[in-house]
Amino acid sequence: AEGNFSVVTEFILTGLTEKPALQLPLLFLFLGIYVVTVIGNLGMVMLILFSPHLHTPMYFFLSNLSFVDLCQSSVIMPKMLEKFVMVKSVISYAECMAQFYLFDVFAVSECHMLAVMAYDRYVAICNPLLYNVTMSYKVCSWMVVGVYSVGLICATGETVCLLRLLFCKAGDINHYFCDLLPLLEQSCSNTFINEILGLSFSSFNITVPALTILSSYIFIIASILRIPSTEGRSKAFSTCSSHILAVAVFFGSLAFMYLQPSSVSSMDQGKVSSVFYTIVVPMLNPLIYSLRNKDVKVAFYKVVGRREFM
Repeated sequence: AEGNFSVVTEFILTGLTEKPALQLPLLFLFLGIYVVTVIGNLGMVMLILFSPHLHTPMYFFLSNLSFVDLCQSSVIMPKMLEKFVMVKSVISYAECMAQFYLFDVFAVSECHMLAVMAYDRYVAICNPLLYNVTMSYKVCSWMVVGVYSVGLICATGETVCLLRLLFCKAGDINHYFCDLLPLLEQSCSNTFINEILGLSFSSFNITVPALTILSSYIFIIASILRIPSTEGRSKAFSTCSSHILAVAVFFGSLAFMYLQPSSVSSMDQGKVSSVFYTIVVPMLNPLIYSLRNKDVKVAFYKVVGRREFM
């Protein structure tokens, strides 16, 4: 029966909204967000790379988080911005599959990178005497390799299962990028395996890191409350609060989008939720970690001062 259909070779992204009056304001808004995201994350990576006193496990993980955020935004934003200036945003089948694969790699990697960062803060605050041994350069490197490996494995599994589907409908994807659920809506094949696999991977990649982060911060808060000085407690809470804020927004929007059956999920609500973890959080992360971090400010002023002197 599938042989009677004409196979889709390209898709049309409907974008965030189809209201003409909103296209230009949204273009400037999201273009500004993307510029801030690129400058902030790229600047964070370069600052950590060229500042010797930031060569610690915490900033090693932070530089990788900034790299992931930069890549994730760059995978999605160009096509999203294109929709605001063109009547139709067309993406070929191959480009769509590549976009989904790369997005999946970086989204999954960010989930586990945030968990690794929480564990790093747990060791630093709860076991400071063993910190240098527990979080050695070798251990940190293998943790980052593990994070990217999980992202690659999950993305490869989901993409391979997606490639087996036949797309033969109108080709209009009700989203601003090629995400799993809107793609499954366009398939005329049986998507049961894809839905089960997607829900399983989403549950693992959201629940496991979230529980790791939650348990880490339970121990961290308990340890902070035992610090005798008010100044010490305030400094420790300041270090962790920025991480908690970024984590809450990221995992909350992810859970709303993916941890529910496709039959009860709304694509219009899903698009709004997706904006937070694909666009807002990658922009906020470098701002949160720089504005709330004294070491990053000192490193920035040193780099700026060195350039002015030269």
